[in-house]
Amino acid sequence: MGNIRLENVKKAFGDAIVIPDLDLEIENGEFVVFVGPSGCGKSTLLRLIAGLEDVTDGKIWINGRDATGEAPASRGLAMVFQTYALYPHMSVYKNIGFPLKMAGMDKKAIDDKVRGAAETLNLTDYLNRRPGQLSGGQRQRVAIGRAIVREPKAFLFDEPLSNLDAALRVAMRLEISELHHQLKTTMIYVTHDQVEAMTMADKIVVLRAGIIEQVGSPLELYRTPRNRFVAGFIGSPKMNFIEGEKAAKRDAHAIGIRPEHMTLSTDDGQWPGTVRVSEHLGSDTFLHVDVEGAGMMTVRSDGDVPIDHGVRVFLTPDEAKLHRFDADGRAL
Repeated sequence: MGNIRLENVKKAFGDAIVIPDLDLEIENGEFVVFVGPSGCGKSTLLRLIAGLEDVTDGKIWINGRDATGEAPASRGLAMVFQTYALYPHMSVYKNIGFPLKMAGMDKKAIDDKVRGAAETLNLTDYLNRRPGQLSGGQRQRVAIGRAIVREPKAFLFDEPLSNLDAALRVAMRLEISELHHQLKTTMIYVTHDQVEAMTMADKIVVLRAGIIEQVGSPLELYRTPRNRFVAGFIGSPKMNFIEGEKAAKRDAHAIGIRPEHMTLSTDDGQWPGTVRVSEHLGSDTFLHVDVEGAGMMTVRSDGDVPIDHGVRVFLTPDEAKLHRFDADGRAL
């Protein structure tokens, strides 16, 4: 079981309050992603759950047990860090089995667990190699294997893919998601990359300045953001925001429309403008358009659209997909 509940959790470093007051419930078996900009408190929150930081106030419950004052080793959680933290002089086999050896487990049991984890992570052929002989993705899998053999109540991932190149990040995203389906163990994952959050999570926790702005499934946050901050953070490319006359006509301080929820025409439409930049990405083209009375806006179009810098175009939003916000940024 991996049910984790945070009750009125606060964290301060001296006079600096990082997490002012936070409540959160993580259900057994969920894949939960903490996401937000740098400095929002997501890694601090993960370290509080792990026991690597002490809470200033509040309680942390793990499977109904008050674990607030417990040492990290007593919480039954396994953490995977951004850096792999492998022992360079040990083989992959010994790295994975090291926590079991330290726990005094017998050699046969260690061997069974190490080989089982290696099979799950496609590391069987690399057990005799040392970390220096592996790719970055393979080293991260070894670090995950070291966590798996402990059979934790939950896995805690602190930006584990940020040191990998783009192709490896995509591959590891798929591997970690598949691992979650296999193990059915609670996973809490910290990232600043909202694409990782959208593609991996059962539930996303969006944080800003230590405050939870919204909790929900990826599609819930995409379709019904609670406020302008969430609307602008979730989705890639980010949502376009318009203030002034165009927003006032819809009884809002600001309106938002995603790049994929507008149609593009060179003949006619609601919002005329001039293309300043065209980003041709193959399957898609992102056009950055200077819209009259609204400023720069991004529209997603077909990959083979033959429109480049300086072309006059017209954008027409899907009225059903418009988002309206008040002066405080709350969704209307």
